[in-house]
Amino acid sequence: MTLKQQAIQIALNGDWKEAARLNIEILKENPKDTESLNRLAFALTALGNFKQAKEAYEKVLAVDPLNPIAQRGIRKLNTPGNHSTGIPTHLVSNMFLEESGKTKIISLVNTAPAKTLRNLQVGQSVQMIKKRNKIFVQDESKEYIGVLPDDVGRRLIKFMDGGNQYESYVKSGNDHDIMIFIKEVKRATRFKNQPSFLLGDKTHLAISKSAYKNQEDLDEE
Repeated sequence: MTLKQQAIQIALNGDWKEAARLNIEILKENPKDTESLNRLAFALTALGNFKQAKEAYEKVLAVDPLNPIAQRGIRKLNTPGNHSTGIPTHLVSNMFLEESGKTKIISLVNTAPAKTLRNLQVGQSVQMIKKRNKIFVQDESKEYIGVLPDDVGRRLIKFMDGGNQYESYVKSGNDHDIMIFIKEVKRATRFKNQPSFLLGDKTHLAISKSAYKNQEDLDEE
């Protein structure tokens, strides 16, 4: 396993101190590696080292002035009273803790182009939008990312319409695939004995439409 793969895996486990150390090691070989600088900045932010995190983001912008991850990170750090990781505290200490029936790791279908997926970051909050019996996933800037598989989407729509509430975060991804972590944060009384997710839920379905078509569906009123 390469250092980069180790750094990503450690971040998935929420070990921010080790994640920072590994990315610093990578940067010794290539100080202008913007991906590693962004990962380092994110880990430092999670650790509360805001000054160092900002410096790391600034190094990214010195190499790539339009880098959206660094721009977003700097913007959050520069906002008074908003020195937060963007990840709830309970996820920082033990990221993506799975609970039977309450959480699910889902592979999105009909994903956005690679350029969009590259801009996403592990732990980043994403939004789930209900429309036309589907659940679309988008980032904080309302940019389309993908769609939940139909079986999972239909089930969640029933629960969401009934009062359940959920949070979702980027779990992992590459240029073609993206996985999100969905967590039930509130269960309506009427569903007190009904889990949000079943063990048999499928997370991979065949793609029937292009990402662009799904983006159009989301944009339409």
